[in-house]
Amino acid sequence: MTTDPINPEMLDRLAEVAVRVGLNLQEGQDLVMTAPSSALPFVRRIAHHAYRAGAGLVTPLISDEAVTLARFREGSDASFDRAAGWLYNGMAEAFGANAARMAVVGDNPMMLSAEDPEKVARANKANSLAYRPAMEKIVTFKINWNLTAYPNPAWAQLVFPDLPQAEATRRLAEAIFAASRITGEDPVADWAAHNAELRKRTDWLNGHRFSALHFTGPGTDLTVGLADGHEWNGGAAPAQNGVICNPNIPTEEVFTTPHARRVEGTVRATKPLSHQGTLIEDIAVRFEGGRIVEASASKGEKVLLKVLDSDEGARRLGEVALVPHSSPISQSGLLFYNTLFDENAACHIALGQCYSKCFVDGAKLSPEEVAAKGGNSSVIHIDWMIGSDEIDIDGIAEDGTHTPVFRKGEWA
Repeated sequence: MTTDPINPEMLDRLAEVAVRVGLNLQEGQDLVMTAPSSALPFVRRIAHHAYRAGAGLVTPLISDEAVTLARFREGSDASFDRAAGWLYNGMAEAFGANAARMAVVGDNPMMLSAEDPEKVARANKANSLAYRPAMEKIVTFKINWNLTAYPNPAWAQLVFPDLPQAEATRRLAEAIFAASRITGEDPVADWAAHNAELRKRTDWLNGHRFSALHFTGPGTDLTVGLADGHEWNGGAAPAQNGVICNPNIPTEEVFTTPHARRVEGTVRATKPLSHQGTLIEDIAVRFEGGRIVEASASKGEKVLLKVLDSDEGARRLGEVALVPHSSPISQSGLLFYNTLFDENAACHIALGQCYSKCFVDGAKLSPEEVAAKGGNSSVIHIDWMIGSDEIDIDGIAEDGTHTPVFRKGEWA
């Protein structure tokens, strides 16, 4: 008799928190959910709690690793410039009718690591372009949405390479449950307290109204101008449909919109970036006038350079986020090879699309007004980590005065 390495009681708790805290799903609201096939046990628990919360209709869209790899190994060359635009248009229509969005992450991070980087880049670009009508509803926060995770065994073996698969899966599941704050007696109350703490940080930053942040540390001397009228966010927030949700479970960050044309200097990644099945290590870039003009990586450089050429906005920043080195995910000592977790272990920046909600009265701004204030536009949004216990950050006021924000990776 085999024992399930993923505690079913804790998986059920995570599903309930994802629905009640992550989405805050409303009575009669539809739910569109994407997930890998390995996560079907979790998808079923989410559907259970969604219908208990009064969901109108739960529609799961399932991807599969073997099907994805079949395309790369047997598909025609023309296949890599195609994407399911009809599907994404349907998702955009659903979001326009106030359906909630949930994405379960848990793909094998190295799924495409042995495939042709040129084909990977083309497929990613085609998919990003086709997905844009649906993504627009998410990045402008028109609906309540949530990301959460399921411990795929292949992912677990990457995080714990020296353990048998069942034990690695158990360990990854436990790490996900701990990071997602569901191990206490009352996870919903624990999330309320955590959101209140993140709100204190955003209130302090919004009160200072810094015009820029200056990051310094090994390989990093970077000044990130902040967009005009920017607003810091973190934790629970109201979507434009009025529903207060937690978009990411887990989350440890507070974040805002940089000015796309006011970023200068050099920065080095402090953790690898797992992007669409490729691991990109030791990223180092130089910005001039807000744009990346030099970029390198010790591994996955071809994919990185292809990403940077996705469109005009791909070499500019759409997000800057602050996370203390003492965050629970950082202190776990684990590299998750998954942005949802690794971005919550360290301060990070994101290439590409900005979030319009990170502006004062952002819901009322047109795309042209967002751009005029310094917000970036792109088909991509890719976070990568630049924080560590060696990074200092100063806030720079309009008059040039500096205020300590982080020292040695911690809030000053």
